Amino acid sequence: MRGFVSLISLFFLGLAAGINAFPQAISSVTATGQVIAEVIPVFSAVETSQLNFGRFAPGPQGGEIILTPQNTISVTGSVFVSTGVHSAASFYVSGDNDASFSVTLPSGPVILRHVSSEKTMLVDSWVSSPPHGTGTGMLKNGFQVVYVGATLKVGTLNDNPVGLYVGNYDITFDFN
Repeated sequence: MRGFVSLISLFFLGLAAGINAFPQAISSVTATGQVIAEVIPVFSAVETSQLNFGRFAPGPQGGEIILTPQNTISVTGSVFVSTGVHSAASFYVSGDNDASFSVTLPSGPVILRHVSSEKTMLVDSWVSSPPHGTGTGMLKNGFQVVYVGATLKVGTLNDNPVGLYVGNYDITFDFN
């Protein structure tokens, strides 16, 4: 019995010293994980060249100036196109590599106003390259240049006196 009492005494002595005589089971484990987030380029569009029908004279009947996205110009009616600069509009569209996008052109005419009178001209028949529509553009290497042309309706010299005509239009690029 003396051995049993010694064993019990040893057990209580171990408890008092903070030593557990029985092994403990592990109840939790901590692991580390990773979090990933990727920022992609912002989808954006910037006008790099203005739509410019150049310099011209209306003639006695007026007519139209047709400017294509490929920067070619043609004339109908009595409009005489002068030497000088004309240019299709261009927009630098950028974003995620190989993303497709859609082009939406103005649905109706845009009014150009004479800078010092109330006279106006209309711009309509909008065209673009790539063409308007869903998913027609593709951002190769993260960008594409979109070219825009249109038709300018020119009246007579009385309708459209000499001077500068200006206006604004909206073109929408939708990321698909």
